[in-house]
Amino acid sequence: MAHKSGFVNIVGSPNVGKSTLMNRLVGEKLSIVTSKAQTTRHRILGIVNNDDYQIVFSDTPGVVNAAYKLHENMMDYVNMSIRDADVLLFITDTRETEMNHKETLERIQKLEVPVICLVNKMDLSDQKQVAEKLSYWQKRLPNATIFPISALHGFGVDGVWETILNNIPESPPYFAKDAISDRPMRFFVSEIIREKIFVHCQKEVPYACQVEIEEYKEEEDITRIRALIIVERNSQKGILIGKGGDMLKRIGYESRKEIEKFIESKVFMETFVKVDKDWRGSEQKLKKYGY
Repeated sequence: MAHKSGFVNIVGSPNVGKSTLMNRLVGEKLSIVTSKAQTTRHRILGIVNNDDYQIVFSDTPGVVNAAYKLHENMMDYVNMSIRDADVLLFITDTRETEMNHKETLERIQKLEVPVICLVNKMDLSDQKQVAEKLSYWQKRLPNATIFPISALHGFGVDGVWETILNNIPESPPYFAKDAISDRPMRFFVSEIIREKIFVHCQKEVPYACQVEIEEYKEEEDITRIRALIIVERNSQKGILIGKGGDMLKRIGYESRKEIEKFIESKVFMETFVKVDKDWRGSEQKLKKYGY
């Protein structure tokens, strides 16, 4: 049997379950997941290998109307994913009545590559609601294959897998057969820390944070990490550090425990906070931070 390889890219509105789906399909927690919108900022590849195929899944930021230069860069990742997909996974959920970005939906409607529309969170709705959503999206995307799923619990995902495998093209692998992502370990460490900031901090603070790993040093029996959390305001820095440093200690402790599980090594981590005013609105600073 000929070897298959392809890019299977996941797009959709914020908070519909893109990252949960990516982690479910890849079998690893590569994308951070929180209940807050716009948690994902980058395009993250997750690679699944088999003797007969290599599937390169791509998680993308939620489709938004840009308010910051950062949002424009996030939308560039989305548009790139639509352009280079061999199979597009468009994910919505049972509560979304219309995709919040009309132009993106129109681009998906015009695609010639296979589109799989996934109506997520079926476990949170009754059969009538799910049927109504399936009918609605079949009319909006008449050329798509529609599935009801629960990315969190894995319901319906087997059918999605079969459809993906039937639609990816014959090709040699794009990446080494033992690769699980194109991102370095420093990236995943920074994302774990950013996830804990989203979990514990409210309002604007998580969105104003960027995490830079200044040091990642693997020794024989321990990995040493120095992390710098960047915010836009002194007031945000104060909130992030917390009274007596309690908030920063909590974020650091929970991050360290999860990083140890991810890299399977004991970790010593130092965490610091720095103000870089209005970094989200500066093209130069965004490039500096890898956007």
